Amino acid sequence: MRDIRALPKAHLHVHLESTVRPETIRDLGGTPPGDTPFRSFREFADRRARVRELLRTPGDFRRIAVEFCADEAAQGVRYAEVTFTAASHGERVGAPEMPLEAVLDGLAEGRRYGIECRLLLDHSRRRPVERMWRTLKLAQRYEDVVGIGLAGDESYPLAPFAGVCDAARDAGLRLVHHAGEFGGPGSIREALTLGHAGRIGHGIRVLEDPELVREVRGRGIALEVCPTSNVLLGLVPSLAAHPLPLLREAGLVVTLNTDGETSLADEYARVRDTFRWPDAELAALARAGVVASFAGPELKAEMLEGIDAWLGGGA
Repeated sequence: MRDIRALPKAHLHVHLESTVRPETIRDLGGTPPGDTPFRSFREFADRRARVRELLRTPGDFRRIAVEFCADEAAQGVRYAEVTFTAASHGERVGAPEMPLEAVLDGLAEGRRYGIECRLLLDHSRRRPVERMWRTLKLAQRYEDVVGIGLAGDESYPLAPFAGVCDAARDAGLRLVHHAGEFGGPGSIREALTLGHAGRIGHGIRVLEDPELVREVRGRGIALEVCPTSNVLLGLVPSLAAHPLPLLREAGLVVTLNTDGETSLADEYARVRDTFRWPDAELAALARAGVVASFAGPELKAEMLEGIDAWLGGGA
């Protein structure tokens, strides 16, 4: 088996606040969360909230961004689109632009590790539409923000945010929404129609609707699948029971990601070992991630060549 860390990878679904190092959490005065499974989505969100509340100064935000770059690069990630709840942080600390600008500074500094990172700004479906408009305004101001999207409890509909999604599309921003995780196929269809989604965060419940499978496959909409996170959240009973192989067998574009609940190299290793996939299958997942990313054409070509070299290099 080839070294998974040497496989060039794109990481498309990872929340910055979920990647903060345990020692950084301690330095900021917090207690690192445990590795026990979540009992509910609310507990999952509350654990993330406790970490977010520790971030107060520009140095805090810059630090977690630099450390994210270092940790991702060590896993063989060459390009990442990291999700960050910028408007919420700005309101909390009383400085609307500061958290985003500090994170962008940290990501720029982190390029020394050989990784390129862009930001996706998310907004909770439970929060006011006005805050999503502020999220859109922030996204339009900074070149390294490539898109926005809705996250959080999918029992809250996307429809109230349709106007923001229209404006984001018209402004040339990408839209990537969480859907088909806790919500059923209807949440995916809503993300595609009202939300103008170019990719779907999670999307594992698409298989419940054969017509939707055909539509998503026909449009080449990529799914950002996060198996370990799905298990921790109780969406599937075990990794062996995860629909990842079925999604690929259905001809869907499947990318492998972490949600921030593990490292990407470990995620690749887990699916390899669980499903007994050869290196060619891992390379196919890596290629899908690169192609579905919003990276520039030169970086995409370089990464695809690197994946081919990794596979052609032998065990």
